[in-house]
Amino acid sequence: MAMGRGSCTKVTLIVMLVIIWSPIESYAASHVVGDNQGWGFSVSYSDWAKGKSFASGDTLVFNYQSGLHNVVPVTAAGYKNCKASGAAEAATSGNDNLTLKKGANYFICSIPGHCSAGMKLQVVAE
Repeated sequence: MAMGRGSCTKVTLIVMLVIIWSPIESYAASHVVGDNQGWGFSVSYSDWAKGKSFASGDTLVFNYQSGLHNVVPVTAAGYKNCKASGAAEAATSGNDNLTLKKGANYFICSIPGHCSAGMKLQVVAE
């Protein structure tokens, strides 16, 4: 059975509608904290985060020498006071990937003196 010109137009229209109405996929981004300098004392993390866009589901990659530092997700109070709660678990691999949740996200190095020396990061994910 041969297809007529009208059938071809209908198929094209259906394909176009499927493409238009298909959900647009968003891909989570990966952000290397401190860029090439990594997670350590040589970066102002508030300056590093300025001007960057973060979204819920994005990954922060913390690169550092294992054994010298760590990274701990903390609350706003933990960030302000440089204290991790007893339930907070430190990531210690030296190549840690942490996923952002919507809203404010806080991270510190819990090695004594490191957070107060500037190893803390706050980012807000949309």
